[in-house]
Amino acid sequence: MFELFTSMFKEEWRLHATLFGSLNFALFPVLIFGIAFMGAFLLPLILSVMNLSVLVCTLHGSFALLGIMVGSFGLLGKEIMNRRFGQASLIAYSARSLPVSEKWIFLNFVIKDIVYYFILWILPFCVGFILAAPFIGMSLHYPLLVLLTLTLSFLTGLCAVFLLSAGYSRSKAAFAVVIAISAASAALFVFGFNGGATAIFPPLAVFYSFSAESLAISLGVILILFTLLMIFFTSEYQSAEKHYKNRHPLLSQRLAMLPEHDLVAKDFIDLYRSGIGIGQTLFSFLLPLGLIWLILSLMGGVLPPEQVLFMFAVVTGVIASTMYTWLTEFDAIASYMFLPLPVSSVIKAKIESFTVLQIVPVIFLAGVALSSGTAEYIPHVLVLSLCISFFALSVLVRLCGLSPTTLIYNARIFLTYMLLIGPPILILITLTFTSPLFAFAGLLLFVPAWYMMQSGLRKWDTMDVAGF
Repeated sequence: MFELFTSMFKEEWRLHATLFGSLNFALFPVLIFGIAFMGAFLLPLILSVMNLSVLVCTLHGSFALLGIMVGSFGLLGKEIMNRRFGQASLIAYSARSLPVSEKWIFLNFVIKDIVYYFILWILPFCVGFILAAPFIGMSLHYPLLVLLTLTLSFLTGLCAVFLLSAGYSRSKAAFAVVIAISAASAALFVFGFNGGATAIFPPLAVFYSFSAESLAISLGVILILFTLLMIFFTSEYQSAEKHYKNRHPLLSQRLAMLPEHDLVAKDFIDLYRSGIGIGQTLFSFLLPLGLIWLILSLMGGVLPPEQVLFMFAVVTGVIASTMYTWLTEFDAIASYMFLPLPVSSVIKAKIESFTVLQIVPVIFLAGVALSSGTAEYIPHVLVLSLCISFFALSVLVRLCGLSPTTLIYNARIFLTYMLLIGPPILILITLTFTSPLFAFAGLLLFVPAWYMMQSGLRKWDTMDVAGF
């Protein structure tokens, strides 16, 4: 097992090093450590504008979201490899050529993800907090407790989404039924019986009231999810030959109002034919936002409903901006190189496709506002969310061009991205807490967004774009 584990671990490193560059990727944990260390000194300032319960739920929800994003590779990883690296494949998808069982390979794959991302994300974050604790007069009890509970949050999200991915690959109809029942049960528990966050998310119970019982419950949930995952796991995917009609002329005609309608039509045909459109929407957008909304909705006794909605609109805008990566990470950029097109035309097409995709967060946010009884704030939250989404998009275009996935683990780009979008977001959250009308102040972000987009288009037209 150890040899298989180490091979997978090296494979994960080499994949990231190829995508993001060895040095920039190696510096990423150092950056996370620095953010946590310096952030610890800002805790008094943060707590002056944010309730402690909100901060705790947000932190644990973020690491559960990290687990969800890592686990969703179980659904999308094969598509990424095939479209970015041609016929290259991962060890996890080579079971038939190895003299070991598929479930044994998958077990190693899950353990590798747990160890790899613990070292990459959780450990540097918590070490930064632990080392800062003596300087801010905090007992080491709390940083060590955070290390435990963030690890539990990550494992809960990881195992849950791996299980969902396994169910999705077996039966999409059964998967939809399970999701609907789970969502209805959670909503009934929260809104019908006034359930608390600690009851619906066990790692929070460990944080607020650490005991052998609360720890056993949290570990038990993870073990149950993991056991079900191993039972329902399957490596068999439908691979029957598929035939598609040429829909490009008709779709391009319907999108004729867009300047780059031919390329936009290609983007949506690619999403449809690759089969990742639904999976991306579900695992990269709806599922994370559903979890975040569930956690934030439990803050109803701490914050007014409209403030919870505005916080959620900000989060939605940031996550919606990642839709730009949907349109680029699965596209073979090198295929454009032989066409008489400037890079700026391809980027403009991606921006237009991104604009069309914003209908998803618009519908989602409107539904959340209606269901939470805050329908009068729908115009406010839509403006706020879309302004943040397009502003973050402009930063991605300026920094990353057609390779926004380099943002994730490139220390320099990640830090620049955070410094550019962080202050406007914090200012808007503070202003909207003062008055909902300040949500429309987000429209001012379109000014720097426009200039950054134009600057980015000029920049990438004069640079060689690397492609796989």
